[in-house]
Amino acid sequence: MSPPDGPGPLQRVVVVLNPNSTGAGPDNARALQHELAARVPDLPVELVETQHAGHAEELAREHVARHPGVLVVSASGDGGYHEVVNGVVAAGRDGHDGGLAAVLPSGNANDHATATQRRPLVDAVVDVATGGARPERMDLLEVDSGDGAPRVAHSYVGVGISPVAAAALNEHDLDAVKETVLVVKTFWKYRPMTIGHDGRDVRIDSLVFANIDRMAKYAQISDDSATDDGRFEVLLVEHRSKLRLVAEFLRVVHGRHPVTSRAEPYEFVTRNPMPLQLDGEVHPVRGGATVRVRCLPLALRTVR
Repeated sequence: MSPPDGPGPLQRVVVVLNPNSTGAGPDNARALQHELAARVPDLPVELVETQHAGHAEELAREHVARHPGVLVVSASGDGGYHEVVNGVVAAGRDGHDGGLAAVLPSGNANDHATATQRRPLVDAVVDVATGGARPERMDLLEVDSGDGAPRVAHSYVGVGISPVAAAALNEHDLDAVKETVLVVKTFWKYRPMTIGHDGRDVRIDSLVFANIDRMAKYAQISDDSATDDGRFEVLLVEHRSKLRLVAEFLRVVHGRHPVTSRAEPYEFVTRNPMPLQLDGEVHPVRGGATVRVRCLPLALRTVR
C-alpha cells in the first residue's frame, strides 16, 4: 500500500456521469450521493452530467481548479475514468494540485476498480471525509507521442491485438471452447504493426504496458504488478502465424506469457500510423512518431 498523502482534507465530491448511458452509471451516481448525504451530511456532493465525448476531462479539470480538496468521481467504466484522471492531472500541471480522482465502477470491464479497490467506494470516501483515513497515491503511465500534451493512463497502454481481444472476451461469459472461437474470430482480420525499438524494426502482434495485474477479466499480466511501486510491466508478442498468435494470446489469458518489469521509460518509433489504446480509449498516432511510455510514481491522489 502506498503511504497516505495529500495537501489538504477532502472538502467536496463531484460525481461525473453520462446521462445517456445505458449502463448503471446514473443510478450508481445518485445512490452514492444519497448515501454520502446520510453518512456525511456536511460533505457537499454534486452530480455533473457530460454532454459530449471528452467532456468528463474538461469537467474534472474545471472542478479541481475551482475547488480545493475536491474528489472527482467517475461513475463509469475505465474509459470515463481515463478522462477524469487526465482532467485532474491537467489541473495539477496548471498548479491546482489538490484534486483527487476515483472510479465508481459502472461499466463492462471495470479493470481498474477490480484491480485496486479493496472495498465499496462509499466506505473509502466516508473514512477520508471523517478523518478515519487519508488519501493514497498511485502511479500513472504517461504517454508522449510528440503530438500535443502527454496523456496518462491509470491502467494500461496497448498497441496491437491484445487489448482488442481482451475487450471482446470481457463482453461475454465464456467457457473454454467459446473463448477460443472468439479469439480466432477476433484475430482473423488482424494485421501486424511495425515499430522501431532498440535499433531494430520489430513486427508486433501486441505490445502492452500495464500498471495493473490484469487487462479485462481475462488477460492476466503479472501477479507482481502494483499501482504504487514506481514500475510498470511490459508484455511483447512479436508477429507470428495466425495459429501461433491465438496460442500466444491464450497464454496471456492464463498468465503464462513472459513479462518484464521496468522503472525506466520505454521508447519506440511507429513505422506506420497505428492506434494506441489507453485504458481502452483509442488515440491515433501518426507514422514516424517517437512514442515514450514512462511511469509517473505516485502521481495521482485517490481513495480506495
